[in-house]
Parts: sequence; C-alpha cells; structure tokens
Amino acid sequence: MEPTMRTWWFTEDCYPHLPEADTYRSIRVELPNIHCDPEIASDLYNRYLDLWCACEEIGLEIMLNEHHQTATCMVPAAPIMMGILARQTQKARLLILGNPIPNRNQPVRVAEEMALVDVISKGRVECGFVRAVPYESAAANILPYKGTERLWEAHDLILKAWTTHDGPFNFEGRWYHHRQVNIWPRPYQQPHPPVWVTMGSAGTAVPVAQHKYVGAVFLAGYPKIRSIFDGYREAYLDAHGEHPPLDRLAYLSLCYVGENEREAEEGARKLLWYMESNKVPPEWSNPPGYHPPPVSAMVMRGAGGSGVPLNPTLDQQMARGNVFAGTPDQVYEQIKAFWEYSGGFGHLLIMGQAGFLSDADALKSMRLYSNEVYPRLRELTAYTNAAELWEKSKATPVQDGVDLGTFGVEFAR
Repeated sequence: MEPTMRTWWFTEDCYPHLPEADTYRSIRVELPNIHCDPEIASDLYNRYLDLWCACEEIGLEIMLNEHHQTATCMVPAAPIMMGILARQTQKARLLILGNPIPNRNQPVRVAEEMALVDVISKGRVECGFVRAVPYESAAANILPYKGTERLWEAHDLILKAWTTHDGPFNFEGRWYHHRQVNIWPRPYQQPHPPVWVTMGSAGTAVPVAQHKYVGAVFLAGYPKIRSIFDGYREAYLDAHGEHPPLDRLAYLSLCYVGENEREAEEGARKLLWYMESNKVPPEWSNPPGYHPPPVSAMVMRGAGGSGVPLNPTLDQQMARGNVFAGTPDQVYEQIKAFWEYSGGFGHLLIMGQAGFLSDADALKSMRLYSNEVYPRLRELTAYTNAAELWEKSKATPVQDGVDLGTFGVEFAR
C-alpha cells in the first residue's frame, strides 16, 4: 500500500507594511531596511511562530524556508526558526525547504546546523536543499553561474559529514575545500535525515531521482508539472528498475479554504500579496548565468511573453494550478484534478498565510483543510498504485492551463 498524502504548511514570514510601490524599484535586494520597523517585525515573527506551532495541534506538518534581503520573507536563517520549533513542538515533522547551499561558503556549517536541530527534535527533521533564487546571487556575493553544480558538490560534502563517524576527513572539490571535517553532534536519524531537493525542469529532476530523494516542485502549474514529474519518474525507473512511490514527489501551491465561496475568495486574494508584491527589476530576476539561455530570453521578453498579464488575477492563478481556493468540497476537487493530471504526488506543500491575512483567518482555513479536505486526500492516495496512476495520466491530453511565465521556474530554486 502506498503511503497516504502528507500536508506541510508554511508562511514566508513576510513584512507587508511597505511604502507605495511606485516609490521603489525592487522589493528584493535593494529596498532600504529603514522601512522595517523592528517592533512590527518582532510582533510578526512571534505571530508566525505561533501559527507554525498550531500546525501540530491541527494535524499538519511544518515547512520553513529562507530568503535574503527582501520583505517577502524575513527569515534569512531558517535553521534558527527551525531550532525554535524543534523545542516548541513535539510531534510534527520539520521540513526546511530549504537550505540554499550553492550560496553558502561553508556547507559543513549546514551539516552541523541540521544535525543539531535533528537531535533537539529527536529525529523530526526533513532537510531540503535548494539552488537559491536568482535575486540572491549578488546579496550572497556568489556568481550565479554553475549553481546546480555547486549544489550537488555541497550536497556530497554534507552527506559525507553526516555519515562519517570514525574521525576527521578532508574534502577536495571544484568549489569547496575543507579540512578536518568531524561534526558534533551527528544526526539523530541514521544514517541521516530524509533529503528533499527542489526541481524546476525534467533535467534537474534526474539527479534527484537517482538519489531517491523527495523531488519538490514549486508553482509549476498545469503547463509544466507533467514534464518535471515525468522527468523524475523516468529517471527513477531507469536508475532503480522500479517506479517511484508517490511519497517521492511533492507540489507547492497557495491554498485557502473558506466556509463559503465569498470567504474563500477574500482569503485567497490576501494570499496573492505574495505574488503581486514581487516587484523585481531584470538585473535581479535574470542575472547572467543563472537561467539557461531559453529561460533567460523568456524573462527578458517579460513575464510570460507577449499577451500574458503582469499581475494575473486570482482566477488565472487558480486555472494555472498555483492557487487552490474555495469551500472544502471545491478545494478537494481542485487538488484531486491537479493530482490526477500530474500523475500523482505524496506531499502537498501549502502556503497558507501571506500579506495581511489575519491569524484568525489563517487558522480557520488550516482547520477547515485539516478537518474536511485532508482526510479525503489521504483516502484518495491510500490505495493508489503509482505506476498505474502515471500510465493513466499519460492518456490525459496535455492541458495548456494559463502559462503565467517563469514565476514557477524562478521559485523552483
């Protein structure tokens, strides 16, 4: 029997109290931090921590991520937040998705941080590695070129640090050179915490599948999800001679559940702050060397090219598969349709708070999802044969959906 679907809830810890949009060029990298009031930020951090802690009582797993020099996400060090949650929670799994290891000059420090949190939490850490979004290359003082290559080399060093227990070793790579690696503590989970890696294309899915890691896709929607997931499944089958179970794949979207359609629409529109506020000039969204040339050209042509709106509506985002919103019945049907079309996945990652959405509204949506949507999704996936579902999805015509450009690619790290 396949494992049933698991749901991971997160917020990006945004700072929504911004000046008028026409007074600044970019919300990322260069927005002066004079606009960040430490008193307001302190209140926001504690509110967001309370929401994460509520996941445990509500029955959801916890996801965290990090970004740098931006008001869209005030967590520049997710391991710190994760350490707090390791102490304040008792049962929920703790997923970091993720550690932007190509931008870290000390991968050994990542190995130490994750081992530390894993020990504090008594083995509840799920460790995700990401390439990092293009906006953060300059802020990290890192050239964006060969980011994927650096990711996998840093990964090799971290995995060796986690699994070497007989004294120091030295590491000589193209990008990283370390001496006397001998981390304390070693991870609580043996041989190491479960590993996740984000994927933005069929090609980037190949090494993830070869390692049997969980491959996560952010906001790819109907236009791109099939090619990425199929790339993973084909690579997994080639490498291991068997079909991957559903719990090797994950999809991230925004999600808001309301008691009625009006309530759901109001909540979902507040969540869209995350996308609508992402004002970034091309020098940060498309630094030379980050994207493959075809994607770089697409970004230079504008968001999605000719005829595609720069600020897509809620209906367009829902049509694409970026947002699931509605009553419990509607949200279940939306997720089920996307899940079947994609060929199936075992993890749903939902952003359930953004912008000015209140804690009360976020909690209400979380509870409605947990009580009225989640059980049905778990039942749907409990007896699913992954290979049969994949074959069935191949017979479904490819859906164009609403292609809103490279947003999903950029956020796929």
